[in-house]
Amino acid sequence: MNKNVGGIDRGIRITLGLALIAAAATGTVGLWGYIGVVPLLTGVVGWCPPYALLGFNTCAMKKH
Repeated sequence: MNKNVGGIDRGIRITLGLALIAAAATGTVGLWGYIGVVPLLTGVVGWCPPYALLGFNTCAMKKH
């Protein structure tokens, strides 16, 4: 399982995930806000299944 989520993408996913979870926990949005777990986990792990299926990769290219 190679990483396919780059630095900026990871930061956005983690921030968005935490914001959605916090909004759901405070009752600002409904229970659907807990869907923020998905972007949070993909940001922390650095791998996104849909990216893998579609061939996307936002990681910086490694120089050989």
